[in-house]
Amino acid sequence: MGTMDFKTDPSAVTINLLLIVHPEETASKQKGQRERQTEGSRSAGLQDDGNGNSQSQPPQGRDLNGRRVSRESCKQTQAVTSYSNEGTQVTVEIHPKDTTPQLFKKLSFGKGPRRLPSLRGQENKGFQRTEAPRPPEGKDLHVYPWDKSSLKSMPVDLQQFEKLDAYALKVNVKNSVEELVKALLKQARTDLEKVRAIWMWICHHIEYDIVGYHNKSQLSSKPIDVLQTGKSICEGYAGLFEQMCSIAGIQCMKLSGYSKGYGYKMGQSFTGDSDHAWNAVYLDGRWHLLDSTWGSGAVDDSFTKFTFRYNEFYFLTHPALFINNHFPDNSNWQLLKPTLTLKDFENNMLHNSNFYMLGLLTAHPETGVIQTVNGKASVSVDCRSATLFTFKLKGTDEHGLMTLKKHGMKLDIYPQKTGSHKLQIFAKPSKASEDVYNCVLEYVVECKSVDKAMRFPKDLHQPVGPSWFTERQGFLRPSHPDPIIHTNDGRCSVTFTLGKDISILASLHSDNSSLTEDMRRRHIMQIHRGNQIELKIHLPHAGNFVLKIYAKKKSDPGNYDYIFNYLITCLNTEVKWPAFPQSYSKWVEDYEILEPLSGLLPANRNVQFKLKMHGIAKVLVQAENTYPLTQSRGYWEGTCNTSGCREVFVMVHENANHSFYSHVLKYEVETQ
Repeated sequence: MGTMDFKTDPSAVTINLLLIVHPEETASKQKGQRERQTEGSRSAGLQDDGNGNSQSQPPQGRDLNGRRVSRESCKQTQAVTSYSNEGTQVTVEIHPKDTTPQLFKKLSFGKGPRRLPSLRGQENKGFQRTEAPRPPEGKDLHVYPWDKSSLKSMPVDLQQFEKLDAYALKVNVKNSVEELVKALLKQARTDLEKVRAIWMWICHHIEYDIVGYHNKSQLSSKPIDVLQTGKSICEGYAGLFEQMCSIAGIQCMKLSGYSKGYGYKMGQSFTGDSDHAWNAVYLDGRWHLLDSTWGSGAVDDSFTKFTFRYNEFYFLTHPALFINNHFPDNSNWQLLKPTLTLKDFENNMLHNSNFYMLGLLTAHPETGVIQTVNGKASVSVDCRSATLFTFKLKGTDEHGLMTLKKHGMKLDIYPQKTGSHKLQIFAKPSKASEDVYNCVLEYVVECKSVDKAMRFPKDLHQPVGPSWFTERQGFLRPSHPDPIIHTNDGRCSVTFTLGKDISILASLHSDNSSLTEDMRRRHIMQIHRGNQIELKIHLPHAGNFVLKIYAKKKSDPGNYDYIFNYLITCLNTEVKWPAFPQSYSKWVEDYEILEPLSGLLPANRNVQFKLKMHGIAKVLVQAENTYPLTQSRGYWEGTCNTSGCREVFVMVHENANHSFYSHVLKYEVETQ
């Protein structure tokens, strides 16, 4: 914040200090205004890291003596004079908030012993010479939109910070801000490292002051008080950061503005005074933004408990991402070209830090409120790497159809009630070991009409249809890449190329069906041809069905794992297909039934059989009488009469020398 020139005579040190008082520091906030400590992250019953559930209070403006200064008193330029106990007179001009920060009067300390800490790693002994902070210029402005190459506004190698970060966390100095900075900078050489050490220390040692927020008389945002109590609200975080940077010779500004943090409601308007404070630091010839309050942790939904939870995202955040939930009072501090209006800020989609930390790039639509068209609304997300998604519409995932894409996801939702609905999108990295999805997006869906035809079965599991994830599980080249299969006659067939050593189980589910677990499987026939599998499906009636597919390794004796599902729809009310015949353990997976496919045979009829089986000596059909089948070109064929019986069995003689038969198929016969 200033320049200090050192004289050679230690008994008479004269210091010329260039001081700025920033308008942000002199503004008190109107009663009832709140700062927001962190971004809102809500889990709707899912586990989430809760990143940013907190609430806060307006920055408290103070003059040089710690007295609060009202915003009205800042309308005219005024002089404030105070005296220290060393007889030093300080005169400072305070300008209105909207004026550009400028360099004001020089200060001179009189004679007297005054020792300054010697900071290691700097060219000069003692404090480094710094220029006064200046407003952002053209070179500070980042062209909007974000170019997707980095979350930071300058190149940062976090691995190179590991030793410095570990050191900063261990520093334990609370007696003075100067001594703390002196200790931190022992391991910092560059300006970036100095800022990093200060950032890490504050984020891990200052907790959000919930009691102070509720009881303003207990609250102090003075840097020394924040340091010694280890608590503050955003004004204190930003003030301490600013002072520590100043001591370290880093130009730093404390900024104020609106934020989309705890308590923010999608689409809300921002009026009155600003509610949050953060910082800008000058590194490598340009300004950069950071928020140590939001970097430190979160409070719970009831706003009674703070939890340290470090958030790297808010360190030197790219301005095009920072503007997503920080709107500075002075638009120059957006560091964007062109700048956004407050209306833009209010209307823009809120992406919290999880969105970008998970490698997500963009979301459509870009507005927080979506209107349905004919009962439907759609959302899509683009991302860098394979990511898993889920969603909640008014707390449930029942009324949507989410599909995974190689670089993102698409979601179509069909609210079944008119009115406003909260839509939350959750995500996690595909390689994450824990089954924890973080909230990355929130929308408000305005539904004016309901599409009753798109009422999905309760058993439908999100996401729906094949994807890169099912490919990883060994299901390649699906015949139906889309999540919905439409059939008019109630029959359909799905094929895949399977990876090695995969065994499959499939079942059919419907809200309107009283199918037993066995019958759910018997409406699906598996046909294996080498590494190809065909699932032949005959629906028992019209309606919406879920085709669930499970798999396991053949070599694994364990249970089948759920992999994915399709939605099968049939509007033809005439449809009524019987189940396929029941198969027994001796029915080998690459056997095939060509006819009869129906598991229910007509009574008193001759029925033609054609079966594809190999490695067996004889095949018999057992009805009232026994009918042998003959082998021709790999098929076993013949006829059987269904008179006088209720059941028909297909039996095989595996070896000509064996005297016993094994059952492989069972058919039912219609009653007269």
